[in-house]
Amino acid sequence: MRPRTPHIDRLAREGVQLTQHISAASLCSPSRSAFLTGRYPIRSGMVSSGNRRVVHNLAVPAGLPLNETTFAALLKKQGYSTGLIGKWHQGLNCDSRSDHCHHPYNYGFDYYYGMPFTLVDSCWPDPSRNTELTFESQLWLCVQLVAIAVLTLTFGKLSGWVSVPLLLIFSMILFIFLLGYAWFSSYTSPLYWDCLLMRGHEITEQPMKAERAGSIMVKEAISFLERHRKEPFLLFFSFLHVHIPLPTTDDFIGTSKHGLYGDNVEEMDSMMGKILDAIDDFGLRNNTIVYFTSDHGGHLEARRGHAQLGGWNGIYKGGKGMGGWEGGIRVPGIVRWPGKVPAGRLIKEPTSLMDILPTVASVSGGSLPQDRVIDGRDLMPLLQGNARHSEHEFLFHYCGSQLHAVRWIPKDDSGAVWKAHYVTPVFQPPEAGGCYVTSLCRCFGEQVTYHNPPLLFDLSRDPSESTPLTPATEPLHDFVIKKVADALKEHRETIMPVTYQLSELNQGRMWLKPCCGVFPFCLCDKEEELSQSQAPNEKR
Repeated sequence: MRPRTPHIDRLAREGVQLTQHISAASLCSPSRSAFLTGRYPIRSGMVSSGNRRVVHNLAVPAGLPLNETTFAALLKKQGYSTGLIGKWHQGLNCDSRSDHCHHPYNYGFDYYYGMPFTLVDSCWPDPSRNTELTFESQLWLCVQLVAIAVLTLTFGKLSGWVSVPLLLIFSMILFIFLLGYAWFSSYTSPLYWDCLLMRGHEITEQPMKAERAGSIMVKEAISFLERHRKEPFLLFFSFLHVHIPLPTTDDFIGTSKHGLYGDNVEEMDSMMGKILDAIDDFGLRNNTIVYFTSDHGGHLEARRGHAQLGGWNGIYKGGKGMGGWEGGIRVPGIVRWPGKVPAGRLIKEPTSLMDILPTVASVSGGSLPQDRVIDGRDLMPLLQGNARHSEHEFLFHYCGSQLHAVRWIPKDDSGAVWKAHYVTPVFQPPEAGGCYVTSLCRCFGEQVTYHNPPLLFDLSRDPSESTPLTPATEPLHDFVIKKVADALKEHRETIMPVTYQLSELNQGRMWLKPCCGVFPFCLCDKEEELSQSQAPNEKR
């Protein structure tokens, strides 16, 4: 039995289900960069040659390079209004805490509300948040009063109006700096610097109230749909849900039979239903493409005691962080477009999140960039039943900058889907199915196994990748291995040297930490202030 998801189930019945839908990476930052650009992360540099394989925090200058073209930028050129609501995780700042060089506005989005980073354990729950907001406001008032006193006394002394020892003035200045340093050093948790929400360029919550964020995001989405219902639009709604620490409202805690993870899934489904209802209410159903997916597989190692918090991947081996095994990269895929895409179909052909950019280019009349390799393929012929096979012949599966596996889809009617693993993670403990010691599996070094010849599977016969094929058990073994090796060689010749954003630039700098006030007094809750100011009007 699984969590109840009536709205997602309805979407699946009304659309096409992509049952072999593949993300280009098994972690969020590289997977999302590929989704946005239609290109493997290795091409844009959204990879790492170390263990930090996502944008590490909001104080690093790493991010999606500005010369990349996203599907939002492509649609914006076609006259679409473009909005992003929810998680970004493609970087924020480069040189200062307010330059916002990696802000969604620089990648084709007109409107943004959401979390520029990603959820981490520190984001929820946070019982002391309201107390700290109140204390900081009083402390900041104290600093302002002392600063005004310093400026007044300094001006008075220089003007000869008052006689004040310089030592007193310097002592007051030192007091301000010591107070600021003491405040800053007491807030080392990512809660205060990464768990925040923005509307446009403005920070609205620092730290955010995580369980409230999802509801605000849904309201923002419905408002966006209403504003743009009479014109072409793109809305990328990126849930914070189904990601540890699983912030869930009291209305859904304890409602499922699958613990906190199930509660969180069911709340996400409820929010999905509200957005789908809004599409219907605004008369947008028949001319709106709805696409539902995930950026990677479930996080097997995310546990608290005996409670599983990171989901499960069914029959598929592995999970989040594993670049080759199906459990890390095989994700849901649903496309609904009434009257254009037949309802209720299952497509078992391999497809990719990278296919979205060329697909939206196709349906909008836009042009793909001609100065770079686009790895995605137009899905419309497959979705509409005009093509029997995927346009992908090979898909390459990376773990950071290291290629781990290659998938070959022969252009025949054999139905075979060959997959060769050159590198696989070493599970901890052995046979555990995950890397429970390190929390995420590694891509390199002693914690992986290199295979020569590679492990070979036919996913059409062994989707769980349980029994590697050998020359003795598969007559085509050597032929397939050579075919895949030739394709890999050709693929590697198309990879150009770029800066690895998640290696060289993924180190924190204090001056890049975002702040909604005057650093380091950065705590604020403008959403709460807004709701309180609106309450009297609502009562009237």
